[in-house]
Amino acid sequence: MVEQFVGSWKMVSSDNFDEYMKAIGVGFATRQVGNRTKPNLVVTAEDGVFCLKSQSTFKTTEIKFKLNEPFDETTADDRKTTTVVTFENGKLVQKQSWEGKETAIEREIEDGKLVAKCKMGDVVAVRTYVKE
Repeated sequence: MVEQFVGSWKMVSSDNFDEYMKAIGVGFATRQVGNRTKPNLVVTAEDGVFCLKSQSTFKTTEIKFKLNEPFDETTADDRKTTTVVTFENGKLVQKQSWEGKETAIEREIEDGKLVAKCKMGDVVAVRTYVKE
């Protein structure tokens, strides 16, 4: 039920995000900004095309995709990735591949909150959002 993700979400917590950014290769200056930024996440869906828009005072990024179809993504930290988003066991799973590396962002709804788990190797960051 992907529809449960649709809406505007406000970040309320971010745990271990600096370690995650280090693990994916983000430089010091960008990590400092990333740690201070609390983006809103806007999720829309229309005719099988999904849009995830991350909005903050620092940067706004947007991806549009269909489930299970790979696409090219330029991430907020400027990585050029091949990305695919799937829906597995109630989770939106976004896998990004670049330069022989892979990270996954698993988003799920827990107790009415959107919880995003960012995983790189054994490093996991958890970012939690509430619906606006």
